[in-house]
Amino acid sequence: MHMADALVSPYVAGVVGAASLGVGAYSVYRIKRKGDDSRIPLMGVMGAFVFAGQMINFAIPGTGSSGHLCGGLMLAALLGPCEAFITMMAVLLVQCLLFADGGLMAYGCNVWNMAFYACFFGYLCVFRPIVGKKTTKGRIVCGSLIGCVLSLQLGAFSVVLETVMSGVTWLSPLVFLSLMQPIHLAIGIVEGIITACVLIFVYSVKPGLIAEGQSEGISLRRLAVIFAAAALFVGGGLSVLASSRPDGLEWSIYNTAGENTELDEEQGISHQVIDRTAIFDGYSVDSFESENAGTRFSGIVGSVAVGVLLVGFCCVFRLFRRGARHDDSGKDYN
Repeated sequence: MHMADALVSPYVAGVVGAASLGVGAYSVYRIKRKGDDSRIPLMGVMGAFVFAGQMINFAIPGTGSSGHLCGGLMLAALLGPCEAFITMMAVLLVQCLLFADGGLMAYGCNVWNMAFYACFFGYLCVFRPIVGKKTTKGRIVCGSLIGCVLSLQLGAFSVVLETVMSGVTWLSPLVFLSLMQPIHLAIGIVEGIITACVLIFVYSVKPGLIAEGQSEGISLRRLAVIFAAAALFVGGGLSVLASSRPDGLEWSIYNTAGENTELDEEQGISHQVIDRTAIFDGYSVDSFESENAGTRFSGIVGSVAVGVLLVGFCCVFRLFRRGARHDDSGKDYN
């Protein structure tokens, strides 16, 4: 669902970007005010894990399309909504600058569509009320499925709305909408299943991270090591299994405007910046003789880059507190 710059006008990009930046500033404020940084070390490894997971496009049978994990709801359930939003901002920024996945001008739109709905609406309004205080695996599955589906439906609708309001494409609004919603319904179901599997695993080894009043299980450090290893395994190994089919947004554009139609990218500042920074354009490395080797390498580098960016962000904004307790007692999810 990564929007290209060709879909949005500078005005729409500016308004939605300002809204995303505002939510980001609010998230930093809430994290600092909460005063519990016990989960902040997880931000880096979970961001790396989500980045790696987004590299694996899964085919949607019978459509010729594919989808990939967004991960916002999963992050919110494990980190809290504000921490999850900041983590998603880092993931999308690395994808944009290093991999040319999503336009720089459209970055704010992508943050809003892929992070805001999942981290705040999907988690606070759907997942958390369903899971409740009496957490069970069945409730986690139900909350994950409904939360992911509704979050992606809102995100897909926003993509269409932002595109229509921009007025810079020839896409028919009704046709575009009629394609975007069903394909992202299917993608949302798959994401809900993946999210449920990950959360059930965490609930099995560390129940206290998801449910209040339950046993703490393994330490946060051990859990971080597990997800760090998983990120490297997925990004450096499983990423080569990704489907080559166009994702839900690309598929919707092709079927709205014609399969051979390509959007015209403006040669502006945004394009010039990405042209200089996107050294792994297309999640590959030209200098590698093997395409799979290039994909694996770019997956590992991207995962590490997300982790480093988040650690640096937390240090700059002093989200790590001197003398703060690094046990597992923090349960305030904002």
